Amino acid sequence: MNKLLDETLSIKIAESINSRASTPFDNAYKAALSTEGARYIQGFLAFAGKPYRPIEHGWIEIGDASDVHIVDPTLPHLNKNPQELWYFAAQRLTVKKLKAIIEESKEDYPEDDPLPIYGDPPYEYYGDVMLGGQDYLAAYQAAEAKCREISELNPESN
Repeated sequence: MNKLLDETLSIKIAESINSRASTPFDNAYKAALSTEGARYIQGFLAFAGKPYRPIEHGWIEIGDASDVHIVDPTLPHLNKNPQELWYFAAQRLTVKKLKAIIEESKEDYPEDDPLPIYGDPPYEYYGDVMLGGQDYLAAYQAAEAKCREISELNPESN
């Protein structure tokens, strides 16, 4: 089930954090820190058209279990119809857990960017890349299937 994308809040938060096109994980991190009750999400985004495959992406979710909304602070830079975006979560982190992981990563690997976060090994392959655990593989495969479905339904966009 695709959760509802809150387009208005996505744009509002994108403006408030000065989101940038090429930094979806940083955008999601800043959005999570600045949004009450947010959860930081990493996973994959599927849509019609190039690159014709899922892209790794970050966003936040807000709301309770019965009414969860996706807020994508990178939305204004995607140049896609929001109704034709499908989000596949691989990892969900509370803000508290996110801060702890970032802090530890900066201490242990100060020369590396702490985002995205891939969790603990063993890692799985998705596509021809090995990152993330079994949850990443499952999210990638679901997003890949959606990309195939979209391209079969819309051959003119290929």
